[in-house]
Amino acid sequence: MQGNENIIVGLDIGTTKICAVVGEVNNGEVNVIGIGTHPSIGLRKGVVVNIESTVESIKKAVEEAELMAGCEITTVYAGIAGGHITGFNSHGVIAVKGQEITESDVERVIEAARAVAIPLDREVLHVLPQEYIVDEDSGIQNPVGMAGVRLEAKIHIVTGAVTSVHNIVKCCSRAGLDVCDIVLESLASGESVLSSEEKELGTALLDMGGGTTDLAIFFGHHIKHTYVLALGGNNLTNDIAVGVRAPLAEAEKIKKKYGTCLGRNIPADETIEVPGMGGRKPRKLPRQILGEILEPRMEEIFTLIKSELYRAGMENVITAGMVITGGTALLDGAAEIAESVLDQPTRLGKPMSITGLVDVVNNPMYSTAVGLVIYGAKNQSDRSFRIKEGSVLNRIISRMKKWFKDVI
Repeated sequence: MQGNENIIVGLDIGTTKICAVVGEVNNGEVNVIGIGTHPSIGLRKGVVVNIESTVESIKKAVEEAELMAGCEITTVYAGIAGGHITGFNSHGVIAVKGQEITESDVERVIEAARAVAIPLDREVLHVLPQEYIVDEDSGIQNPVGMAGVRLEAKIHIVTGAVTSVHNIVKCCSRAGLDVCDIVLESLASGESVLSSEEKELGTALLDMGGGTTDLAIFFGHHIKHTYVLALGGNNLTNDIAVGVRAPLAEAEKIKKKYGTCLGRNIPADETIEVPGMGGRKPRKLPRQILGEILEPRMEEIFTLIKSELYRAGMENVITAGMVITGGTALLDGAAEIAESVLDQPTRLGKPMSITGLVDVVNNPMYSTAVGLVIYGAKNQSDRSFRIKEGSVLNRIISRMKKWFKDVI
């Protein structure tokens, strides 16, 4: 793989599964040539709680992807989620030095916008430009080459807990992988499931995973707001386990095979078999009981997302409606519940704009991993490994080099 610069690997380190997708990039088009998945054991709510278990899961997923793709994987784009992720908007202003705006002016205004107090236990994951303003003219996408005296930038900053970020890097390092970049999972999913028109008009993307539900609001091709809710598919599994008195592993199987959010649509005579615990006999229960258990929990998740939309003042931005993706979005009736609670047109998001193993990855649960490959393809020019052990020192050295260059 090291000899082939066109191969990019996305590694989705999720709460329920680790997924590695190998993509070959030709003229900007992503051709999926390999995929590997393995159950995730060492994570809880998107955060690493057992390094050894996570390393083993990563190794197995990567080995499977290597076999299918027929190449050696050494570098990856890793996804990150979890309740510790926070995003906020910032604003910066500078005076333009010369007659017209240059690349260095754009860099300076972004530096000015990101010069906000961030606690020592947090690390900046993304600085996402939203728009530039040149002498009162707003909505500018790229101001380079324009004449102006004053340049402003509006950006969205995503931060995560330093320990959680470093634990993911450490797990990848122990599995023999270098991390090109750590990417917010909802940002990656947006790359794979949203159309250009949806990003332009305004769409809320809801990535429903096992441990977390990630919200990202796109408008004018840029992210306006991000939010991570620490509720997901595992909470639904737990509810079933408690409600029908079944072991967690069996509750997960029941959820995947018979789970529904719309109990009223299930015939009254339809039944499911629940294995007994501790040697007890299996029991037969009406399938409608699953609707009664799952519907309130799904309504709770969507109600919390709705209150976050109103808190952020984004309820009128999402003109194109909602897109739900991730493994939990496959639950029968999830889109209908989302439509009724959020009062927005909702569709199920599957990876788009790819070639190759399309039929294999044509599933919401692979949206993040495919999105990481697309993100990597778009940011391929910056292939320097941004995050490694000792990354803080590297960052200081590169900044000093830049200062000397500006002085000379």
